[in-house]
Amino acid sequence: MYEKLKGIVLNTIRYSDKHNIVHVYTDGRGLMSFAVPQGKTHAARMRNALLMPLSLIEMEAAVRPGRDLAMMRELRRSYALATIYSDPVKNAIALFISELLTHVIQEPEGNDALFRYIEQSVQLLEQMPGQVANFHICFLYHLGAHLGIQPNVESYRQGYWFDMTDGVFVPSTMQGHQHLPPQEAQVIHLLSRMTFANMGVFRFSREERNRMLDLIINYYRLHNAAIGTLRSPDILKQLFV
Repeated sequence: MYEKLKGIVLNTIRYSDKHNIVHVYTDGRGLMSFAVPQGKTHAARMRNALLMPLSLIEMEAAVRPGRDLAMMRELRRSYALATIYSDPVKNAIALFISELLTHVIQEPEGNDALFRYIEQSVQLLEQMPGQVANFHICFLYHLGAHLGIQPNVESYRQGYWFDMTDGVFVPSTMQGHQHLPPQEAQVIHLLSRMTFANMGVFRFSREERNRMLDLIINYYRLHNAAIGTLRSPDILKQLFV
């Protein structure tokens, strides 16, 4: 039985000499894995172009209980991406986002709010003419709200530490918890004011932005043991001045 779904492509891995496995986050079924034939035909090349990381697609999926791999047909774009794949900066951001999402999204059920957040973020990245240096920082911070790990900014007071373990601002450190000192805790509070609309007014040096990226990834790791070594952040760190 086939079901119409919208999806966001996370990654593609080689499965055998004849098939790849494509991981897709879908609107109605959450994370799904599809067996996709390999090939060098024109049809295969067209299909591969539709299944690049963060591609926004529509399809009909064969959902069979008890099977790990699904099949797809009637594959098409739901939103055309051009600059994300032609602009090396946007492409590096897209590869980072897709790699991170591959680690943090494991749910085999739909989450409409999370799907719409990712979908709209990809569309915004495609549309932005410039000033995207803070995009991945903004995306990560607000993604936390959909994963249930966004910091509690209401607990912030000047001079407080940020308790990475509990996600709250505290007046003093607690044994067994990871903390950020007040100067860096203030930056976490500052990020809560950043949106995709105003992120261009936030000015950071390369060192500051890279430090924030490391801190946020470390925070994600504390709250999600599935996040292992990520390769794409090293590329991002070389891009922005």
